[in-house]
Amino acid sequence: MDTSFLAFLAISAVVIATPGPDTALTIRNTMAGGRPAGLATALGVSVGQLVWAIATSLGLVAILLASEPVFHALRLIGAAYLIYLGVQSLRSAFTGASASSAGQRGHAAHALSPGKAFIQGVVNDLANPKMAVFFAGVLPQFASQGRGMLSHLILLGLVFSLLTFVWLALYASVIASAGTLLRSSRVRRSIDGIAGMALVGMGVRVATSER
Repeated sequence: MDTSFLAFLAISAVVIATPGPDTALTIRNTMAGGRPAGLATALGVSVGQLVWAIATSLGLVAILLASEPVFHALRLIGAAYLIYLGVQSLRSAFTGASASSAGQRGHAAHALSPGKAFIQGVVNDLANPKMAVFFAGVLPQFASQGRGMLSHLILLGLVFSLLTFVWLALYASVIASAGTLLRSSRVRRSIDGIAGMALVGMGVRVATSER
C-alpha cells in the first residue's frame, strides 16, 4: 500500500464523512422505511458512484464537463431532484402532526420500500454534478498513467464506493437502532423537517453554485 493510495484513502474519508445530499437522503429514507430502506439507499448511492468512476475512466465525464450546456442541465436536474425530496420530507413533517399513534400501522403499510430507496440513492448520486467534478479531478491523480490506467480508475472508484456504502450503512444502522425514540411522532417529525430543509438547501446550493 503506497503513499499515493493512502493519500487517496485519506481524501476519500474526508469527502465521504462530510455531510451532503447522500447523507441527508440516507437519514430521510431510513426514517421512512427503516434499516432495509437505509441500506438500500446506501447501496444505490454506491452504485451511482461506481457509474461515475466508470464514466470517468472512459472519458465520458471529461466530455460532460467540457460541455457547459450539458453540465448546466445536469446541475439543474440534480438541484430540482434534491428540492423535490426535501419538499416531500417537509410535507411529512407537517402532515405528521395529524397522525395518531394508531396510525403507525398505516405507516408500516406505506413505508418506503428498499427498491424505491435504492433507485432514489442511484438517482440522487448521478444527478449530483459535484460527483462528476470530484471523480474527474481526483481519481486521475492517483491512477497509474499509460497502460492499466482505466482499470486503476475503476478500482479507485470501487474503493471509494465501498467506503461510501460502509459509512452510509453505519448511519442507517445507528438511526434504525434508535428504534422507539426516533419513531415517536414529535422526534420523527423533527428529523423529517431537518432532513427536508437540508435537502432543499443543498438543492438551492447546487443550482446556484459554480463548478
